[in-house]
Formats: sequence, C-alpha cells, structure tokens
Amino acid sequence: MILSDFDLRNYIASGRLYIEPFDPSVVRENGLDLRLGSGYCELLEADVVLDPYSHTDLSSFYKCGEAMEIILKPWGRYLLHTLEYIRLPPELVGFVELRSTLARLGLMIPPTIVDGGFEGELTIEVQAPPFPIKLRQGTRFLHVILAKVSTPIEKPYRGEYQGQRGVRLPKKLEPP
Repeated sequence: MILSDFDLRNYIASGRLYIEPFDPSVVRENGLDLRLGSGYCELLEADVVLDPYSHTDLSSFYKCGEAMEIILKPWGRYLLHTLEYIRLPPELVGFVELRSTLARLGLMIPPTIVDGGFEGELTIEVQAPPFPIKLRQGTRFLHVILAKVSTPIEKPYRGEYQGQRGVRLPKKLEPP
C-alpha cells in the first residue's frame, strides 16, 4: 500500500517517520519531495583499476566537495545527497525517483530503494544530460514514494550506511 499525504502527515506527527529539517512542503500527494544537500562527489575517469574488495583510497576515482551551487558537466556522473535526514520505521520502504522536472531536463538516476529501518541522508547517483546544468542546494530533488509492507520487517536495515550524513562513498564489497 502506497502512503498518501494524509498517511504521511500522520506518520510524521506520531514520530514514526522522522524528517529533519522538516518543511511541510516536502509532503506531496503520494510521497516526499526531498531537497538537494550541499555535498557532491564527481566520479572521475581513471586508468587505475578499482578493486571494490580491497579499496582504501578512492581519491583517484572521486572528487568531492561542498557548494551552494554545482554545475554538472555534460554526461558527468555524481553522487549527491539529500538535505533531509530521514528515519523510516520497519514497516515502511521507500522507492526513490528523480522529480519529473529534473528528469525532463535530462538528469537520470538508477533505481533506488530505501530499506525499512534506514536512517540518514540519502546518497544518490545522478547522471547529467549532454549539456552542463546548474543545481542549487535546497532544490526539491527526489520524490520518495513510501509503501507499507504486509508485515513489519523482522531485521530492519542496520548496514554500514546507517546514520550517514553528506555524500557517502561506497563501502568495500565482501568477497564471495
């Protein structure tokens, strides 16, 4: 079941769904519009092989910073984050989409799920269109549709990205 604006406001009022900083305008008809934070990491071209099982220094692969405005390079790939820190109860999961206005400008994101029990700012990969585009901190950026699962999740998310703030670079992969 997808939550409506009525359901979302009740979850927020009860404290079961936490959003900070909270602005009532983030609650939309059937989801939350989360705003763009100030941190970014640009994915760089590199001739060095990244071993995701043993990486320790990612500086050859990412250029990170903070800015009130960022100009995304044509076809560039970036990690961006939300201004809002959220905490989902174990019975809710989130489906993350780019706001349609930004998608119509040519921006793209991969399919992303927010697990029940997750808390933190969301880090999302964005691919730029074939022309430079300027984004400003505080822009309504992502639309998160929250759905209630049929029963509460028995093992809520407790992974390495729990509690993240700003852009969080990838963790090491566990060897198979």
